[in-house]
Amino acid sequence: MKNTVVSFRNSKEKGEKLSVVTGYDYTTARIIDETEVEAILVGDSLGMVCLGYDSTLSVTLEDIIHHGKAVMRGVKNTLVILDMPFMSYHNTTPEAVTNAGRLIKETGAHAVKLEGGVDMVEKIKAIVKAQIPVMGHLGLTPQSVNVFGGFKVQGKSEEEARQMIKDAKALEEAGVFAIVLECVPEKLAKIVSESVSVPTIGIGSGNVCDGQVLVIQDMLNMYGDFKPKFVKTFADVGKVMREGLEAYVKEVREGTFPAKEHTFGIKDEVLEKLY
Repeated sequence: MKNTVVSFRNSKEKGEKLSVVTGYDYTTARIIDETEVEAILVGDSLGMVCLGYDSTLSVTLEDIIHHGKAVMRGVKNTLVILDMPFMSYHNTTPEAVTNAGRLIKETGAHAVKLEGGVDMVEKIKAIVKAQIPVMGHLGLTPQSVNVFGGFKVQGKSEEEARQMIKDAKALEEAGVFAIVLECVPEKLAKIVSESVSVPTIGIGSGNVCDGQVLVIQDMLNMYGDFKPKFVKTFADVGKVMREGLEAYVKEVREGTFPAKEHTFGIKDEVLEKLY
């Protein structure tokens, strides 16, 4: 069944947990689309796991469009959401609408995601008014990493917790169809989730949210040695890839690959005419 922003949002009323993963290329998108994952997030995390940056801040609109196009070519049923990168929606509201429009028009994706609470309400309302579905993002918002002083749990003080609840309600009122809660204490994530009618998608916020999202390179153990506390390895794909590559090198060096079954032939009479 094809997933849409409507079916995604309605899942909360039905009590159905949502599964979201990041994806950045055609091949991965095709594999994801063959599963029951509801949505692919083409996240600005691609800056770190695909492009090798230290943070998400260097990712451009063109980067998201490039990867978004590839993902869209690989899906038939999965909802595809694109991150709006740093400084693509932070200035004026018209600029935010224009950039959101570019993401949707040039990729064919289904929705955009942007970070921020009350301060982003005006822009979210304008983007939604332009008929572009928006997913919100609260808690640890990676584009604000320099303000936070690093990747830290958010909402631990009373003031921060109250503001997060206020932000979530403001985002719902602005028209978002879902809200990501990143690195939020579980008990606060529960309160936030119960405060809004739209699904909350947790990452590092416990199992009390209406769904979960993980970076696919993290959950498949493909991204370096660092693994955040909230990540579980569901398959050691990195190990399998290394083993496969090592086996390939070994057979090439030994001369056992390519074998006869991997080789094309030619008739002897054709060869005889070459001499």
